[in-house]
Amino acid sequence: MTHARRRTSGILALLLSVVMLLAACGGGKGESGGNAAEEDAGDPVRGGSITYGLEAETGDGWCLQESQLAISGIQVARSIYDTLTAPNAEGEFVPYLAEAVEPNDDFTEWTIGLREGVTFHDGTPLTAEVVKNNLDAYRGQYEGRASLLFVFVLDNIDTVEATGDLEVTVTTKVPWVAFPAFLYSTGRLGITAQAQLDDAESCDRNLIGTGPFKLKNWDEGRQFVAEKNPDYWQEAPDGEPYPYLDEITFTPIVEAEQRVNAVESGDVDLVHVSDAQSFVSLNDLAEDGVVKNRDSDDFAEVAFVQINSSKAPFDDARIRRAMVLAVDREDYNEVINQGLFTIASGPFGPGATGYLEDAGFPTQDIEESKRLIAEYEAENGPLPAISYQATPGTANQQVAVYLQQAYQAVGIDLQLATVQQDKLIDNAISGEYDIMGFRNYPGGDPDSLYVWWKSDSPVNFGRINDPEIDRLLDEGRSEPDPEVRQGIYEDINRRFSEQLWSGWSTWTTWRLSSQTNVYGYTLDTMPTLPDGSDPFPGLADGIPTMGLWVTQ
Repeated sequence: MTHARRRTSGILALLLSVVMLLAACGGGKGESGGNAAEEDAGDPVRGGSITYGLEAETGDGWCLQESQLAISGIQVARSIYDTLTAPNAEGEFVPYLAEAVEPNDDFTEWTIGLREGVTFHDGTPLTAEVVKNNLDAYRGQYEGRASLLFVFVLDNIDTVEATGDLEVTVTTKVPWVAFPAFLYSTGRLGITAQAQLDDAESCDRNLIGTGPFKLKNWDEGRQFVAEKNPDYWQEAPDGEPYPYLDEITFTPIVEAEQRVNAVESGDVDLVHVSDAQSFVSLNDLAEDGVVKNRDSDDFAEVAFVQINSSKAPFDDARIRRAMVLAVDREDYNEVINQGLFTIASGPFGPGATGYLEDAGFPTQDIEESKRLIAEYEAENGPLPAISYQATPGTANQQVAVYLQQAYQAVGIDLQLATVQQDKLIDNAISGEYDIMGFRNYPGGDPDSLYVWWKSDSPVNFGRINDPEIDRLLDEGRSEPDPEVRQGIYEDINRRFSEQLWSGWSTWTTWRLSSQTNVYGYTLDTMPTLPDGSDPFPGLADGIPTMGLWVTQ
């Protein structure tokens, strides 16, 4: 098999599902080469190895309860660990490492039944006590582990008890209809072995899961090598345990162009990309038979201008509206994304509960934008210069310049600031910014976005303080009727269009591109879930690697 070129990339501290920015996003339309046909895939072949080029290194490692994983880190985690639940083709969260996850009548108590006979990579058994300890660690209630994001995400958990050898009972503070979705948490809530959980020195590097691959070695910044777990609990159609591959290597290649070059040259076998220029290049390579591609914007993240609404002048809805009205998003998509991607209508992507084709987000209106600014200045004095923070990279800087010119046309002085990805995240957390390019809100259950928008949440980066959104978020969390829930989150969607807490850009389309002899990542070749349901179509949180195979 091929091997990735050596490189030493800058290690970026990726936080949450959030990551950088904008231009590298959008929704694909299945352009030429956009979705590989697998009619000639044949039967899966066992053995061999592949190298997977990722967009970033995960410098903080995989002490999952404390980690801050973006898509690259999640992709690795899904190879080493299993989550208790996983999404299926309908976006429903079904048992995965768990055999059953059942609520009581009012959704204030959930019983998790575990599978028998599952072992971790160190040979220890999966037990209720280990799962309880994991859940406690995630929610900041386990000595020796310092959870970060999950303290807020799982704040609605009241108690976790091992109520049997293979049974865990979780009680919640308020009815929690979407609890199974939180047991997945976009692939971040993997279950680690007790030995890793209690490893005070090397929890981030001593990876011990129940997943299809085991850590072989990690040369940070260069490659993460994982070997087949011969005792994996999931059985393939041929009657043998997954995975098909003997080994998988992940290598960080930060620049998208270099990732494209690597898969073209055969230095790597599989890559993920999300920027327009890479799509164009890979379309050409697919037409030439060099690679094959699979795209998805199902259950997508959204790219947007994040606005610090706690600061003047952004605490005035007129200025937020003026900024939105200044931008022609159709033109933006043509100029920045070459028209390849789909303009976002709101925070909920296609397929997600709350999605609306038209949520009422306003279109460009230069004169109205100028009028609102003039009205604001008549009351408050001249509008100050606004700082826009973006991460390095050609595409991101093109977005910054485009917005600068658009805002200039209505009298807004936009000052551009380039910051590294980890600094961008730090500034979002601390509130030290005016506006910035961002990507977040992956599809799934919309309740999983609660922490991003609730007014008192420490990770409400936009400092949104909207009692109506707070009320709707609380209602959505405990509402069991799917149709009523849909209406609640549609109302949130429309509320964003009214108050303009964010400036939506495009849905994020992820593309997987591989050598032509790599299989097992398209919907028709991916493994079904343990309950027999079809695989999840979204790519924002990576793919299962147990079903990948290669031919010579």
